[in-house]
This record gives sequence, structure tokens and C-alpha cells, in this order.
Amino acid sequence: MNRIAKAFEKGKVFIGFVTGGDPGIEKTEEFILEMIRAGAGLVEIGIPFSDPIAEGSVIQAANIRALSAGATVEKIFALAARVRQKTEIPLAFLTYLNPVFQYGYDAFFRRCRDSGVDGIIIPDLPFEEQGEVRPSSAKYGVDLISLVAPTSEARIREIVRTATGFLYLVSSLGVTGVRGEITTDLASMIASAREAGPAAGPSGVKLPIAVGFGIHTPAQATEIARIADGVIVGSAIVKIIEEHGEAAGPYIYEYVRRMCGAIK
Repeated sequence: MNRIAKAFEKGKVFIGFVTGGDPGIEKTEEFILEMIRAGAGLVEIGIPFSDPIAEGSVIQAANIRALSAGATVEKIFALAARVRQKTEIPLAFLTYLNPVFQYGYDAFFRRCRDSGVDGIIIPDLPFEEQGEVRPSSAKYGVDLISLVAPTSEARIREIVRTATGFLYLVSSLGVTGVRGEITTDLASMIASAREAGPAAGPSGVKLPIAVGFGIHTPAQATEIARIADGVIVGSAIVKIIEEHGEAAGPYIYEYVRRMCGAIK
């Protein structure tokens, strides 16, 4: 059982996201460790990219700040390796296909394994094109985490049957960003995913389902945790970094602590 599977075995998982290198690589490491100290069960690290098409204005700005501060793919790998030396909490990259393609699939996933990265989320990689990436991710034991959106219902069974790590259920149409209300019928989407077969993943183990996009309050987290295995929060954490810069650590800790308490 890998680190992602072990995390979900322990109960409901809070998944926090930061953009690597915002406002600097060293501070990102500090912020990740603060999230873990506060109770996060899995951390997503965004690899900064110039055209993050799935992101709203908050994370777009974080990408620009990180790139302007000198963040590179190599520096993000080194960041992940340092964090891995200090914790066994699973780590996942969130990136776009272009940086992975330019690095070379085999070389990229080998570096993921060597850096202690457990999974990867690639929002602009269509399900139908995952075969281009999957052999390398599987070779090095890196879970290729699939996304299911409100528009995916017609093919949700097919997506779930090949997914690994956990299923990232997108709560709302559009880009990332906090939302005052989430109106999607998440319970129906989750039920469809859970009914995709007795062995929802290729390992023969039921695939955990985590919900992201728009979640930012403890009340939302509590409601979603009743029907899902994990809650993903990105923009709200990145907004704290935008507001407090290098001094964001204690604010991130307190926010994540409250959110983790809400889902337990």
C-alpha cells in the first residue's frame, strides 16, 4: 500500500495546495510543513506554469509570483525531496502537460519517484490521451490522478476504472477559486463513481474520492466530508499567502487546523 492509500485508510483527508515557489522556495517548504503540522493528510504542490488554464485569478497570480521569484521545475523537485525527508505525508504535483512533456515523460516520473512524489494531477490532460503518460507514471509508481467534472457523467465509469491514487471530483464548472455556494449534485456524482465496480481502481481497492474547486469554509468542508473521502482546498490557502507573504505560516496553520477539525 502506497502513501496515498495509507492516508485515506486513516479516515477523512484534508488536502491542501500551495504553488511551489510562492513567495519563494524556502517559504513554500515552511508553508507545507505548517499544513502538515495542522493536520493535512496530503499536500499538492503546484509546479508554476505560464498558462495555468484551470486556475482562477488567485492561483494564476501565484504562478506569476513564483516564476518571477525564479521557480523552476528542478527547484520544485528539490523542494519535494526536502519535504519528503521530513515527513511521510503523501505529496502530489499539480502541473500542466507542457512541462512534463518538455522534461520527458520517463525522466520526469523517475525524478518524481526519486523525490518522493506520490501522485500527479494534470488538468489539461484529457482522459483519452492519458495513455501517452500512463506507462511512465506506472513504471515509477506515481499515481496519475484523474479528474471528474459535472460534465463527465456519461463516461465516469470508464474514468474511474483506470484511475489511481484518488479520484479528484471537480465540484463546479469553471476555474479554481472560492465559491460562496456549490450547487452541483455532488452526492449523485459520488454515487456514480462508487458504483463503477467492486474494484474501482486497477489495484482492486475501492478508489477514494476527494472534492475540490471552490471549497473554503469549515461548513462547506463538513458538508462535503459527509459524502466524500477527502476535501481539497487551494485558492483559500494561496489567498492567505497573497495577503501575508512570507509571514503567512501561522495563518496557514490556523486555517488548515480549523478545516481539518471540520472534516473529522
